[in-house]
Amino acid sequence: MARQPRKSSGTGIHHIMMRGINHQNIFYDEEDYYQFINTLDRMRVRYDDDGLPCGTNYILYAYCLMPNHFHLLIREREDSLGMAVKRISSSYVYYHNHKYLRDGHLFKERFKSEPVNDMAYFTTLLRYIHQNPVKAGIVSNVKDYEYSSWGEYTGQVDPVFRLCNIETVLRRIPYTDLNAIVNEPLPDSFTSLDDDNERPKFRLSDDQVWQNIIQITQITTATEFQRLDKERMREALRELKHLGASVRQLERLTGLGRGIIQKI
Repeated sequence: MARQPRKSSGTGIHHIMMRGINHQNIFYDEEDYYQFINTLDRMRVRYDDDGLPCGTNYILYAYCLMPNHFHLLIREREDSLGMAVKRISSSYVYYHNHKYLRDGHLFKERFKSEPVNDMAYFTTLLRYIHQNPVKAGIVSNVKDYEYSSWGEYTGQVDPVFRLCNIETVLRRIPYTDLNAIVNEPLPDSFTSLDDDNERPKFRLSDDQVWQNIIQITQITTATEFQRLDKERMREALRELKHLGASVRQLERLTGLGRGIIQKI
Protein backbone atom coordinates (compact mmCIF):
# COMPACT_ATOMS: atom_id res chain seq x y z
CA MET A 1 0.00 0.00 0.00
CA ALA A 2 1.34 3.44 -0.96
CA ARG A 3 2.18 5.81 1.85
CA GLN A 4 -0.32 8.54 2.55
CA PRO A 5 1.07 12.06 2.04
CA ARG A 6 1.62 14.05 5.20
CA LYS A 7 -1.05 16.59 6.05
CA SER A 8 0.11 20.15 5.56
CA SER A 9 -0.01 22.76 8.30
CA GLY A 10 -1.22 26.28 7.63
CA THR A 11 0.94 27.52 10.50
CA GLY A 12 4.01 25.46 9.61
CA ILE A 13 3.77 23.85 13.07
CA HIS A 14 3.70 20.07 13.53
CA HIS A 15 3.67 17.57 16.35
CA ILE A 16 6.34 14.94 15.65
CA MET A 17 6.81 11.55 17.25
CA MET A 18 9.58 9.10 16.35
CA ARG A 19 10.04 5.70 17.95
CA GLY A 20 12.86 3.19 18.20
CA ILE A 21 12.70 0.26 15.82
CA ASN A 22 10.83 -2.70 17.34
CA HIS A 23 9.90 -0.32 20.19
CA GLN A 24 13.39 -0.73 21.65
CA ASN A 25 15.02 2.00 23.75
CA ILE A 26 16.90 4.81 22.03
CA PHE A 27 18.16 6.39 25.27
CA TYR A 28 19.95 4.31 27.92
CA ASP A 29 21.67 6.86 30.14
CA GLU A 30 21.95 10.56 30.92
CA GLU A 31 24.63 11.06 28.28
CA ASP A 32 22.27 9.78 25.57
CA TYR A 33 19.48 12.17 26.55
CA TYR A 34 21.79 15.17 26.65
CA GLN A 35 23.45 14.21 23.39
CA PHE A 36 20.02 14.30 21.73
CA ILE A 37 19.20 17.66 23.34
CA ASN A 38 22.53 18.98 22.06
CA THR A 39 21.64 17.66 18.61
CA LEU A 40 18.32 19.54 18.68
CA ASP A 41 20.26 22.69 19.52
CA ARG A 42 22.91 22.27 16.80
CA MET A 43 20.56 21.28 14.00
CA ARG A 44 18.20 24.23 14.43
CA VAL A 45 20.88 26.72 13.36
CA ARG A 46 21.73 27.24 9.68
CA TYR A 47 25.34 28.15 8.79
CA ASP A 48 26.85 29.79 5.70
CA ASP A 49 29.87 28.56 3.76
CA ASP A 50 32.18 30.27 6.24
CA GLY A 51 30.63 28.45 9.16
CA LEU A 52 28.79 31.50 10.49
CA PRO A 53 25.14 31.38 11.67
CA CYS A 54 22.89 32.70 8.91
CA GLY A 55 19.37 31.48 9.68
CA THR A 56 17.12 29.02 11.44
CA ASN A 57 16.30 25.54 10.16
CA TYR A 58 13.33 25.12 12.50
CA ILE A 59 11.75 26.53 15.65
CA LEU A 60 11.02 24.37 18.68
CA TYR A 61 8.17 25.04 21.08
CA ALA A 62 8.35 21.82 23.11
CA TYR A 63 10.14 18.49 23.32
CA CYS A 64 10.04 15.40 25.50
CA LEU A 65 12.49 12.50 25.31
CA MET A 66 11.13 9.17 26.51
CA PRO A 67 13.23 5.98 26.75
CA ASN A 68 12.03 4.56 23.41
CA HIS A 69 10.63 7.60 21.56
CA PHE A 70 10.60 11.38 21.42
CA HIS A 71 8.07 14.14 20.83
CA LEU A 72 8.70 17.53 19.21
CA LEU A 73 6.43 20.51 18.72
CA ILE A 74 8.24 22.11 15.82
CA ARG A 75 7.76 24.81 13.19
CA GLU A 76 9.27 24.59 9.73
CA ARG A 77 11.58 27.44 8.69
CA GLU A 78 14.47 27.03 6.25
CA ASP A 79 14.24 23.24 6.38
CA SER A 80 11.24 21.22 5.34
CA LEU A 81 9.73 19.06 8.05
CA GLY A 82 11.27 15.90 6.58
CA MET A 83 14.72 17.46 6.27
CA ALA A 84 14.63 18.80 9.83
CA VAL A 85 13.76 15.39 11.27
CA LYS A 86 16.34 13.70 9.04
CA ARG A 87 19.10 16.02 10.29
CA ILE A 88 18.17 15.37 13.92
CA SER A 89 17.73 11.61 13.68
CA SER A 90 20.76 10.95 11.44
CA SER A 91 23.09 12.84 13.76
CA TYR A 92 21.83 10.98 16.82
CA VAL A 93 21.97 7.57 15.12
CA TYR A 94 25.63 8.18 14.23
CA TYR A 95 26.42 8.95 17.88
CA HIS A 96 24.35 6.04 19.24
CA ASN A 97 25.75 3.41 16.88
CA HIS A 98 29.31 4.54 17.55
CA LYS A 99 28.83 4.49 21.33
CA TYR A 100 27.09 1.10 21.49
CA LEU A 101 29.15 -0.60 18.73
CA ARG A 102 26.13 -1.31 16.57
CA ASP A 103 25.05 -0.57 13.03
CA GLY A 104 21.81 -0.41 11.12
CA HIS A 105 18.55 1.36 11.85
CA LEU A 106 17.73 2.81 15.26
CA PHE A 107 14.40 4.44 14.46
CA LYS A 108 11.32 3.22 12.68
CA GLU A 109 11.60 4.15 9.01
CA ARG A 110 9.02 6.92 9.03
CA PHE A 111 8.27 9.43 11.77
CA LYS A 112 4.70 10.27 12.67
CA SER A 113 3.41 13.81 12.34
CA GLU A 114 0.26 15.85 12.61
CA PRO A 115 -0.42 19.50 11.68
CA VAL A 116 -1.19 22.07 14.35
CA ASN A 117 -3.47 24.70 12.87
CA ASP A 118 -4.94 26.52 15.87
CA MET A 119 -3.94 27.76 19.32
CA ALA A 120 -6.36 25.47 21.14
CA TYR A 121 -4.73 22.31 19.78
CA PHE A 122 -1.25 23.81 20.19
CA THR A 123 -2.01 24.27 23.90
CA THR A 124 -3.40 20.74 24.20
CA LEU A 125 -0.19 19.37 22.70
CA LEU A 126 2.00 21.39 25.08
CA ARG A 127 0.02 19.70 27.82
CA TYR A 128 0.14 16.25 26.25
CA ILE A 129 3.86 16.27 25.39
CA HIS A 130 4.95 17.42 28.84
CA GLN A 131 2.61 14.96 30.59
CA ASN A 132 4.13 11.93 28.81
CA PRO A 133 6.52 11.01 31.68
CA VAL A 134 3.71 11.30 34.22
CA LYS A 135 1.40 9.12 32.13
CA ALA A 136 4.21 6.56 31.80
CA GLY A 137 4.73 6.45 35.56
CA ILE A 138 8.32 7.73 35.42
CA VAL A 139 7.64 10.82 37.57
CA SER A 140 4.70 12.09 39.61
CA ASN A 141 4.84 15.70 38.44
CA VAL A 142 5.58 17.33 35.09
CA LYS A 143 8.24 19.58 36.65
CA ASP A 144 10.24 16.59 37.91
CA TYR A 145 11.15 15.18 34.49
CA GLU A 146 14.63 16.21 33.41
CA TYR A 147 14.46 15.43 29.70
CA SER A 148 11.64 17.67 28.52
CA SER A 149 11.33 21.36 27.70
CA TRP A 150 9.09 22.18 30.67
CA GLY A 151 12.12 23.33 32.66
CA GLU A 152 12.56 26.09 30.08
CA TYR A 153 9.07 27.39 30.79
CA THR A 154 9.46 27.21 34.59
CA GLY A 155 12.86 28.90 34.60
CA GLN A 156 14.70 25.78 35.81
CA VAL A 157 16.82 25.96 32.63
CA ASP A 158 19.08 28.98 32.29
CA PRO A 159 18.01 31.17 29.32
CA VAL A 160 21.38 30.67 27.63
CA PHE A 161 20.65 26.94 27.32
CA ARG A 162 17.06 27.21 26.06
CA LEU A 163 16.16 25.47 22.84
CA CYS A 164 12.50 26.46 22.64
CA ASN A 165 10.87 29.72 21.62
CA ILE A 166 9.00 30.05 24.89
CA GLU A 167 8.61 33.82 24.56
CA THR A 168 6.15 33.45 21.67
CA VAL A 169 4.07 31.00 23.70
CA LEU A 170 4.10 33.10 26.88
CA ARG A 171 2.99 36.20 24.97
CA ARG A 172 -0.16 34.27 24.09
CA ILE A 173 -0.64 32.40 27.37
CA PRO A 174 0.63 33.89 30.65
CA TYR A 175 2.86 31.50 32.59
CA THR A 176 0.43 31.16 35.50
CA ASP A 177 -2.33 30.03 33.12
CA LEU A 178 -0.01 27.76 31.14
CA ASN A 179 1.32 26.12 34.29
CA ALA A 180 -2.20 25.30 35.43
CA ILE A 181 -3.10 23.92 31.98
CA VAL A 182 0.00 21.74 31.61
CA ASN A 183 -0.41 20.25 35.08
CA GLU A 184 -4.10 19.44 34.64
CA PRO A 185 -4.23 15.74 33.60
CA LEU A 186 -5.65 15.09 30.17
CA PRO A 187 -8.62 12.74 30.01
CA ASP A 188 -7.84 9.09 29.30
CA SER A 189 -9.87 9.40 26.10
CA PHE A 190 -7.31 11.79 24.56
CA THR A 191 -4.97 10.09 22.09
CA SER A 192 -2.30 11.40 19.79
CA LEU A 193 0.48 10.04 17.62
CA ASP A 194 1.67 7.39 20.06
CA ASP A 195 -1.72 6.04 21.12
CA ASP A 196 -0.29 2.52 20.77
CA ASN A 197 2.10 3.25 23.64
CA GLU A 198 -0.42 2.99 26.43
CA ARG A 199 0.75 1.18 29.52
CA PRO A 200 -1.78 -1.00 31.36
CA LYS A 201 -2.42 -0.14 35.00
CA PHE A 202 -1.02 -2.29 37.79
CA ARG A 203 1.90 -3.41 35.65
CA LEU A 204 5.61 -2.80 36.00
CA SER A 205 6.87 0.37 34.36
CA ASP A 206 9.49 0.13 31.61
CA ASP A 207 12.08 1.51 34.03
CA GLN A 208 11.26 -1.23 36.54
CA VAL A 209 11.49 -3.93 33.87
CA TRP A 210 14.81 -2.52 32.66
CA GLN A 211 16.22 -2.59 36.18
CA ASN A 212 15.16 -6.24 36.39
CA ILE A 213 16.91 -6.94 33.10
CA ILE A 214 20.12 -5.39 34.43
CA GLN A 215 19.86 -7.35 37.68
CA ILE A 216 19.17 -10.68 35.96
CA THR A 217 21.63 -10.44 33.06
CA GLN A 218 24.17 -7.75 34.09
CA ILE A 219 23.81 -6.16 30.64
CA THR A 220 22.97 -2.51 29.99
CA THR A 221 21.73 -2.28 26.36
CA ALA A 222 19.29 -4.03 24.07
CA THR A 223 22.16 -4.91 21.74
CA GLU A 224 23.93 -6.81 24.53
CA PHE A 225 20.70 -8.63 25.38
CA GLN A 226 20.36 -9.78 21.75
CA ARG A 227 23.90 -11.22 21.93
CA LEU A 228 23.18 -13.45 24.93
CA ASP A 229 23.43 -17.18 24.24
CA LYS A 230 20.04 -18.73 23.56
CA GLU A 231 19.63 -20.59 26.85
CA ARG A 232 20.59 -17.62 28.99
CA MET A 233 18.24 -15.42 26.97
CA ARG A 234 15.36 -17.89 27.40
CA GLU A 235 15.94 -18.10 31.16
CA ALA A 236 16.06 -14.31 31.45
CA LEU A 237 12.86 -13.87 29.45
CA ARG A 238 11.05 -16.50 31.50
CA GLU A 239 12.06 -14.81 34.74
CA LEU A 240 11.13 -11.34 33.46
CA LYS A 241 7.68 -12.54 32.38
CA HIS A 242 7.24 -14.21 35.78
CA LEU A 243 8.06 -10.88 37.47
CA GLY A 244 5.26 -9.19 35.49
CA ALA A 245 6.89 -7.83 32.32
CA SER A 246 4.55 -7.90 29.35
CA VAL A 247 5.45 -9.20 25.89
CA ARG A 248 5.13 -5.67 24.53
CA GLN A 249 7.51 -4.30 27.16
CA LEU A 250 10.09 -7.01 26.48
CA GLU A 251 9.79 -6.42 22.75
CA ARG A 252 10.26 -2.70 23.31
CA LEU A 253 13.21 -2.95 25.71
CA THR A 254 15.19 -5.82 24.22
CA GLY A 255 14.57 -5.25 20.52
CA LEU A 256 13.58 -8.92 20.09
CA GLY A 257 10.68 -9.89 17.87
CA ARG A 258 7.30 -10.59 19.44
CA GLY A 259 7.32 -14.17 18.10
CA ILE A 260 10.57 -15.02 19.88
CA ILE A 261 9.30 -13.68 23.19
CA GLN A 262 5.92 -15.36 22.94
CA LYS A 263 7.55 -18.78 22.42
CA ILE A 264 9.25 -18.61 25.82
